[in-house]
Amino acid sequence: MTVTQSPYTTEQIAAWLRGLFTVAWADGHFDPEEQEVLAQVTQDELAATEGLPSLEQQISPEELAAALGKDPATAENFVRTAVMVALADGVYSVTEADILHQFTEALGLKVDALEALRLTLYDGQVIEQTDVAHELAQEPGISPHPHSDVLQPVREWLDGMDVQDPRVARFICKMIPSQCPFERDVTLFGQKIVHIPAMCKINPLYEQLVGLRFRALSYLADDRGEDISPYL
Repeated sequence: MTVTQSPYTTEQIAAWLRGLFTVAWADGHFDPEEQEVLAQVTQDELAATEGLPSLEQQISPEELAAALGKDPATAENFVRTAVMVALADGVYSVTEADILHQFTEALGLKVDALEALRLTLYDGQVIEQTDVAHELAQEPGISPHPHSDVLQPVREWLDGMDVQDPRVARFICKMIPSQCPFERDVTLFGQKIVHIPAMCKINPLYEQLVGLRFRALSYLADDRGEDISPYL
C-alpha cells in the first residue's frame, strides 16, 4: 500500500490547530472534556516540534493567513474544521461567528454557507434575520426557520471537505464523538441547574459532523494504513 503524503507543512498545521483553539475559547463555553481533547492533540501531534508557538496561544487572523498560504482549498478546509469546533456544543455564538468572519476575511474567502449559519446565532436569544439571510430563506426549498432547510447550504459545504492530512484527521476523530453523547444533568450543590440533551438532539448539523468523522477514519485506515481502533 502506498501512503499518501500530507499536503500541509508542520507550520501550517500548527497555525491550523492554533486557529481552532482560538475559536474553541471564543465564547468561554469550552467544557473540560473538550479542553482535554485539544490538550491531547497538542501532546500527540506537535509536542516534539521545536521553534513553534504553543498551540494554546491564540492566533491573529493575519498570522493565520500568512501561515496557511494562498491556497483557497487549504483555507476553506481550515474554516470547515473551525465551524466544526464552534458547533461542538450545538450552539453557534456571536463571538464564534465574529472570529470566523475575521478569519475568512483575512484568508480572502467568501463562504456563502456561513451567512445561512448566522441564522442560528445565539446571544441570549436567536437574532433576527439579516437581509442576506432573508434572501437565502426565500430561495426555493429553503425555509425561513433558523433550524430547518435554511441550513442546507451549510450541510452541503461541510460535506465537501476533503480530509488530506493525518494530523487534521486525528483531530476530527478525537473531537467528534463516535456516537451521540448521552444527555446529562448539570448539578450544583446537589441541585439540578440545567438539563443538557444529547448532542444529536441540539445540533442541527450533527449528521454532517459524523460524516466528516467517517471520512477522516477512512482516510487514516485506507490511505495512511493506521490503526483506527482507538477512535471506535
